[in-house]
Amino acid sequence: MMTKDELKKLDLSALAQEAKSLEKELFNLKIGKITGQVKDTSQFQKLRRQRARVLMLKQQKQNAAQQQVKR
Repeated sequence: MMTKDELKKLDLSALAQEAKSLEKELFNLKIGKITGQVKDTSQFQKLRRQRARVLMLKQQKQNAAQQQVKR
């Protein structure tokens, strides 16, 4: 997983791609839990938080870009 500082350096398209990747990883983890392959269930919370962090940064960058266009 990327750190918060690494995420801040990404542009909007990279953040969108990272969010999509985390969603896919979360889905695979859910499937793994159903099949009994996942032993470390703390990964769910870590992935959800990381995805929320990415989406928050993406939204902030979109808002900042819109503010610059309005000026």
